[in-house]
Amino acid sequence: MKIAFVLACVAVLTVAGVCQAGNLRKNFYRTSCPAAERIVKNITETRVASNPNLPAKLLRMHFHDCFVRGCDGSVLINSTANSTAERDAIPNLSLTGFDVIDEIKTELENRCAGKVSCADILALATRDAVSVQFNKSIWEVLTGRRDGNVSLASEVLAHIPSPFLNFSSLVQSFKSKGLTVHDLVVLSGAHTIGVGHCNLFSNRLYNFSGKGDQDPSLNSTYAAFLKTKCQSLSDRTTTVEMDPGSSQNFDASYFVILQQQKGLFQSDAALLTDKKSKKIVGELLELTDFLKEFSQSMKRMGAIGVLTGNSGEIRKKCGVINS
Repeated sequence: MKIAFVLACVAVLTVAGVCQAGNLRKNFYRTSCPAAERIVKNITETRVASNPNLPAKLLRMHFHDCFVRGCDGSVLINSTANSTAERDAIPNLSLTGFDVIDEIKTELENRCAGKVSCADILALATRDAVSVQFNKSIWEVLTGRRDGNVSLASEVLAHIPSPFLNFSSLVQSFKSKGLTVHDLVVLSGAHTIGVGHCNLFSNRLYNFSGKGDQDPSLNSTYAAFLKTKCQSLSDRTTTVEMDPGSSQNFDASYFVILQQQKGLFQSDAALLTDKKSKKIVGELLELTDFLKEFSQSMKRMGAIGVLTGNSGEIRKKCGVINS
């Protein structure tokens, strides 16, 4: 959509002819660390080759980073004796892939010390991981983010959208980050890869309204299947594919199964409860349409609350704030 593109990157032709979104821009490291993006891509692709679940893991980490304090790499910071960081908040305890970001950072510090931010590394690595199956970049990552120096577990629950949210609460969560209903639906398509823990949706199977009932909006055949995997409300360890049979393939089948009432989370099913949102779901059933819109929504998400210029810092290690 042309409107989405305009909103995603209000293109300003500078003297250098660079497209800018806020203070982020293309090829930010062209002079300071020319090999930066290639190094991120090479390491990420090598890691994805040995771990096909990595794209989903990095995509989730990037999302969780951007929704708390903006895309500033604060989700990467380790807790200390005096402060519990974001990564140790309940919604982030199942995040993995930190070692990949650390490996990339180590290599970049060896090549261009103090130049490339952890926030940019996460944004680039996420794009590169998801793009592996297409053999080309499926969205553009503008760079120039700097790293935040605050990370508080206490801030996470209020900002990460819960899988239990209804439509109006989801809209408000995304609106607070400058994202639209269109972005909400498109970015929910990220659930086409990865897995979900039973405890985040088993209430829909066993106790939806507090009366030991099943969510009537959930496909009954799918619900029966889920009950074979998640056999109690208290199961916190078992996981199931968010997009059955296609959880390692980034495609548009999420929207197909959503229309079949097979969205795993309450927040997925919520997208069908609003006329406008339901219409958008129906417009994303083809991969080319989904990828086009996902590209623009990811650029918008990646620009949430970024630190640029002299704000923040360039961390020497992604898990540690500079002393």
